Amino acid sequence: MKKKQVLIFILSVLILVIFNKVFLSTFTKTNSYFLKQEMINGNEVSPQRLFDRTWKVINNEYYEPSLNHQNWSRWKTHYHGKIKTLDDAKVAIDTMIASLDEPYTRFMTKKDFEELTTSITSKIYGIGVNIYTNSGKTEIFNVMPGTPADYAQLKPGDIITAVDNKDISGMNISDVAALVRGPENSMVELTILRDGKKLTKIIKRKEIKIKSVKSSVIDNHIGYIKIISFMSGTTPNEFIEALDNTKDTDSLIIDLRGNTGGLLDNAVFIADRFMDNGTIVDIIYRNGYKKTIKAKNEGLPLNKPIVVLVNGTSASASEILSGALKDTHKATLVGKKTFGKGLVQKVVPLPNSTGLNVTIARYLTPNGTDINKLGIKPDVEVGTDIDFLIENKKDVQLEKAKEILGGK
Repeated sequence: MKKKQVLIFILSVLILVIFNKVFLSTFTKTNSYFLKQEMINGNEVSPQRLFDRTWKVINNEYYEPSLNHQNWSRWKTHYHGKIKTLDDAKVAIDTMIASLDEPYTRFMTKKDFEELTTSITSKIYGIGVNIYTNSGKTEIFNVMPGTPADYAQLKPGDIITAVDNKDISGMNISDVAALVRGPENSMVELTILRDGKKLTKIIKRKEIKIKSVKSSVIDNHIGYIKIISFMSGTTPNEFIEALDNTKDTDSLIIDLRGNTGGLLDNAVFIADRFMDNGTIVDIIYRNGYKKTIKAKNEGLPLNKPIVVLVNGTSASASEILSGALKDTHKATLVGKKTFGKGLVQKVVPLPNSTGLNVTIARYLTPNGTDINKLGIKPDVEVGTDIDFLIENKKDVQLEKAKEILGGK
């Protein structure tokens, strides 16, 4: 099956590292990411200066020194004196970035920057669905329990065709998500297609308390932990809670299918729970400097048989975790080959409350493997990328994981 690039809400397939020390979390005082209001650069500058600042950041920070084998200075001279409005600046910046021929470096407007903040804080006003693009159609990926979407009986697999009577055909996923979200207690009308039938759902938006980790016990003795995203600042604490909920089990399944990534620190924190020593990931920067992130050997690691479920939409931070556990023989990977996103980004606040998401490094798994555009091949390949999305369909990947753990 052709690999799909899935975007959940407005999340790109990214690993984010931090511009500054901006969030004091429970697991580390640095390298975490939370866009506090005071971190946003509200200084107003001319559109030309905004472009020049963006040019300079990429020139100094971009992970590949040749900047796609071009004379980067030509962009600064090309637009000198020609940028009069913020729209001019955005067009010029987007055109300049496109010359890098790399999908993850991007300019963020004020709105984009605010939405990224929302993703990190896990606080959002909407209806409680995850959406993705499937063959050009906007499809519901997941319905969160106890949310307005759940009460409205929306289902995974529903295709959204219109929002408030606005046809969304051809619209990018970020714009669709922006239409679905809105002020608390406001109403949104969705037109959906289900089994060839058109349905209309009128739903009241509420604050959605997003949990990034879910856990349960299956077959009375196997712990099951699904990490939905690594984006939230609460993911480490949620994962510790999930481990506690499954502590009396004989074995563990960690489900990373559909998890498009998030914060680097979150992946490292979770990998560290299973490793008493050794390398978790190597980060290779522009000048060739290699930063090796090792297990901290703090306390006893979890020593029980582990299967990690992955597929073609397991990306970035998901690949750091699964790569670390596979290479150090801490887990068996089951499913389909992962997405193959081996680059690291940094978010840089820019004037006018905008920002730049710039690729600053690549990473290698503990065995020194560069997985960018290649992905990680599971130890046991089974099923398809979308099996687990289809309601009432046997989850052959999960069944294989249970079979493997039964043998251990």
